[in-house]
Amino acid sequence: MNPFNLLYYILSGVLYIVALPLLLYLSFKSKYKESIPSRFFLFKNGSFSDDKGVWFHVCSLGEARALKPILEALETKDIKITTITQTGQAEAKKYKAQTRYLPYELFLPFWIKKPKLLIVLEAEFWFMLFSIVAMRGGKVVLLNARISEKSAKRYLQFAWFYKRLLSYVDIVFAQSEADKNRFLALGAHNIEVVGNIKLAAKIEATKKYQKPEAKVIVGASTHNGEEAAILDAYGRYLSGASKLIIVPRHPERFESVYLLMQKFALEHGLSLSRFSHAESFDSDMVLVDMMGELNNIYAISDIAILGGAFRDDVGGHNPLEPAHFRCKIVTGKNFFHQKELFKYVHHVQYVEAQEIYEALLACENLPESQVDEKIDLDRVVDKLNTIIGNENGKR
Repeated sequence: MNPFNLLYYILSGVLYIVALPLLLYLSFKSKYKESIPSRFFLFKNGSFSDDKGVWFHVCSLGEARALKPILEALETKDIKITTITQTGQAEAKKYKAQTRYLPYELFLPFWIKKPKLLIVLEAEFWFMLFSIVAMRGGKVVLLNARISEKSAKRYLQFAWFYKRLLSYVDIVFAQSEADKNRFLALGAHNIEVVGNIKLAAKIEATKKYQKPEAKVIVGASTHNGEEAAILDAYGRYLSGASKLIIVPRHPERFESVYLLMQKFALEHGLSLSRFSHAESFDSDMVLVDMMGELNNIYAISDIAILGGAFRDDVGGHNPLEPAHFRCKIVTGKNFFHQKELFKYVHHVQYVEAQEIYEALLACENLPESQVDEKIDLDRVVDKLNTIIGNENGKR
């Protein structure tokens, strides 16, 4: 381990010790009760059983889902997957693969064996992960790689660090030319633009619900503060021929969102129900307090108010799903993490939180949102299969 890597490793150990009280506290939170013990204490999170096949690392639910068409098309079926979040882990377990949480960097020198190929999705840049895989003879590939416009300035401020990190990366498959240029500015090499693999994801409903005889508005993947803005707009928009469904992004917020909706329903004389109790849309307002239902809700919705972009610290959410089901999409202006995907979606209204009401009115005269572009997934898979074949040939 060279001096820089050793210093980085020591600092990661110091940070771990300082953060221990917070980590122990967060371990009791439902959002982290599985991921933190696994990542920071290696609880039920041992190394992979062997170093064969291909190791994919993703962060959360969206990236784990994006793997599906790739995994189905790869020539090898010996797959390992690591994730950061619990929702990502739950999705990864749906594949025929060994799954683990990615341990904190302090543990990686002891946890990682000798993988031949690590494929990392999007912006999961972990210095010890890249360096150890590379130093043990494995290749590191960035797939669907991106650096958002908002993040680029911060990355450039630490260009000296990211140049070291990216020196361990063999190939970068970037989402766009803009991403390629940002990687070049950080010292990356061997970069190809292949597009966004999320365009290849198969979008479908897992259950079929009867569409209500009303205009259905869904507040989708909402975060704290966004539900209040949606309710305010809906209170002004109210008509007897509409229903409001809210699907919070994080399950730990179900209860607080329900209380907010309950107060609103009482003030406006509306009925309210929890979807987990009846799985029906008979009420004027419905809180969807179950995971994995969003596409099913999009399938019966007319308007999707897509959350995550009315705040400046989230970066938006995937617009391909509501567009696939021909919802009219209203979202915020802070969609910097999804900018590449929004390029492919037409007829979207980008508004401030206080402008949602006007956007709902404008939906009356606007066409449905839609996606026209596709990605050449065969090209991406062929490149990955070539890399996998080359690595297997070295055995």
